[in-house]
Amino acid sequence: MTYETLDDDLVNELLDNGRASLRSLAEELDVSVTTVSNHLSDLEEEGVIEGYTPKVNYDELGYDVTAIMQLKAEGHALPEITETLRDHRQMISVYEVTGDYDVIAIGKFEDTDDMNDQIKTLITDPDINQSNTSIVLNTVAENEQFELETDDD
Repeated sequence: MTYETLDDDLVNELLDNGRASLRSLAEELDVSVTTVSNHLSDLEEEGVIEGYTPKVNYDELGYDVTAIMQLKAEGHALPEITETLRDHRQMISVYEVTGDYDVIAIGKFEDTDDMNDQIKTLITDPDINQSNTSIVLNTVAENEQFELETDDD
């Protein structure tokens, strides 16, 4: 193990198993536990690693419908609209984007009635000029992260 790639290798190990212990990470990376701990602390301080969260299977929790909303909005209202969407508990992603629409939001819903009720409430803002909602038919990949390239690869 070379220290030049240690941070990337550490991130990649955590992507594979976010619950790995410092000891198992140290063994896998062939460095001391103290080295792993120090590098991990640095990565957290630098904002590279922002937290450790579980991957939730929303289908198993009864949220069977995923909807993608595309919104055109008045420019001055964009911050307020995105904040409203962000604060909505069932929106899992909100993006300001370029192109035909200004905002893309992805939400999880129990069923189409739940989705319909929630979206109607969300898009009643008069500063939303147009909306387009798509229902996901099949999830191919979701919440995927990619490994960092290292010189070892």
